Amino acid sequence: MSTAYAMRDSMTMLRRNLKHAQRYPSMTVSIVATPILMLLLFVYVFGGTLGAGIPHSGSGGDRAQYTNFVVPGIILMAVTAGAISTAVSVCTDMTEGIINRFRTMAISRSSVLTGHVVGNVIQTMISLVLVIGVALLVGFRPHGSALDWVAALAMLSLLAFALSWVSAAIGLGAGSIEAASNAPMPLTFLPFLGSAVVPPSSMPVGLRQFAEYQPFTSITNTLRGLLMGTHIGNNAVIALAWGVGLSIFGYLWARSVFNRDARR
Repeated sequence: MSTAYAMRDSMTMLRRNLKHAQRYPSMTVSIVATPILMLLLFVYVFGGTLGAGIPHSGSGGDRAQYTNFVVPGIILMAVTAGAISTAVSVCTDMTEGIINRFRTMAISRSSVLTGHVVGNVIQTMISLVLVIGVALLVGFRPHGSALDWVAALAMLSLLAFALSWVSAAIGLGAGSIEAASNAPMPLTFLPFLGSAVVPPSSMPVGLRQFAEYQPFTSITNTLRGLLMGTHIGNNAVIALAWGVGLSIFGYLWARSVFNRDARR
């Protein structure tokens, strides 16, 4: 099948998934609400105390300082939370037999998963706009230029794309919708074990080493550097490598599971 037909079929599947999300918005609402609630929790409940321990936190402005520190981490959590939607939607199609029906039709095989992945990236980027809007309302004051924002959004899009493929593979392999919704949860909370809410230097030795080398720390540091003007160093290169690596891994994993199920 030619590339043109594959693109056409992928666009058809994308429209299908976007219409489905529009008609059944409960999953989208919950995914958007989670990072917003976490933002309010860390700013207004923990912000005063945690802000006092953030380096260069000025006296009397600890909560404001911490807001600028934690928002890039919350933005990253919004992307990881969006991965749950892909796993659930793919698993729903699998358990209801819709994917098996698609396999009998004269359409590109890759278009089925591509529609889910691209649809989730679009929904995730829309949710990011809402999360950033709330962050600005609670006191987030970024210093990044327009080019910095473009670079930050490009990195977040790459991460959303990568995690969507990983979640698609999870959804294909899950036996039930409940399992599909729970399996990606570690991705959502892994930023907590990095530099999202506190500096890794404040952690015990073993946990600090894990936090420094896990993928979301370099991504968080890059995002924080782009938006707040902090030092990025080699974090941008590492973050890009993680994004590309996870994209390739997730795509190959999802394709393998999809083709394996087709042969059964």
